[in-house]
Amino acid sequence: MAFTYVKQLPTPEEIKSQFPITERIINVKKERDANIQDVFTGKSDKFIVIIGPCSADNEDSVCDYVNRLARVQEKVKDKLILIPRIYTNKPRTTGEGYKGMVHQPDPEKKPDMLAGLIAIRKLHMRAIEETGLTAADEMLYPENWAYLSDLLSYVAIGARSVENQQHRLTVSGIEIPAGMKNPTSGDFSVMLNSVVAAQSSHDFIFRGYEVRTTGNELTHTILRGAVNKHGNAQPNYHYEDLVRLLNMYHEKALKNPACIVDANHSNSNKQYKEQIRIVKEILHSRKHSNDIAQLVKGVMIESYIEGGCQKIGGEHIYGKSITDPCLDWASSEQLIYYIADHA
Repeated sequence: MAFTYVKQLPTPEEIKSQFPITERIINVKKERDANIQDVFTGKSDKFIVIIGPCSADNEDSVCDYVNRLARVQEKVKDKLILIPRIYTNKPRTTGEGYKGMVHQPDPEKKPDMLAGLIAIRKLHMRAIEETGLTAADEMLYPENWAYLSDLLSYVAIGARSVENQQHRLTVSGIEIPAGMKNPTSGDFSVMLNSVVAAQSSHDFIFRGYEVRTTGNELTHTILRGAVNKHGNAQPNYHYEDLVRLLNMYHEKALKNPACIVDANHSNSNKQYKEQIRIVKEILHSRKHSNDIAQLVKGVMIESYIEGGCQKIGGEHIYGKSITDPCLDWASSEQLIYYIADHA
């Protein structure tokens, strides 16, 4: 057989029952969700910064990072909402490489999906308990959403997933902001079609059930750059790109037009230090046009304790990415303060 059925995994309800959330987590998430939602609906003029490691590879170092972020959040709370990136699912272009903590709680050991589901739930719970910050995660597998639905305040749909019907329909049934990235081709129409789909109601099959959704009006776009037919990175964070996106939003007549700009990936050509310059240009574009300021609700930054990246195995450096290179903590902290002063 092409499939080997390794083990029957517990349902989300079973995992949640085994690892229940506390009253503190319930209250923190309720408040954070409301504050973040107000930004996307235009009720709040705070600026969102989704920031953290490319991949959550180690519980201790990730929580160390989020604790640092929480101390900065307290200083900038009047202007910014910081959402830590705790990305436990990682898409891989060729299917090779580290696919995230949900696959391998220990990157140097073999995949164990059951241990992974438990590990990612415990990680998100610990981060909230210690810091009061609910996080963003990527929805690589739509059926896994339910394992974390009571913990997350933001979901991102990646460039390789955004055209997938199941991702779009699943987002239509969640109640937090969901960012749909432009595909690797850079086609804005594909990205906006995904927003149309996710903002609409649907009937479909989900985890063995026929389900009906009401649509998610908080679905929005994420610009992450593109790759052309020659394999070269093509940025899409410039002022002209933002104007084009705004005009296309108007043509679609979508609810709560909003955009997050991803400063890394193909926008920086993975030159991670360029994220500083790119963020500053985005802030300048918002200053130049009130319409753009209303559209661009925040930025996404890949950042960890140590700058750059490292390979799995060997002499491991604590707090250094094992996937895409990230901005170091000192530079990240300075950048957050700059954003607070200029957003």
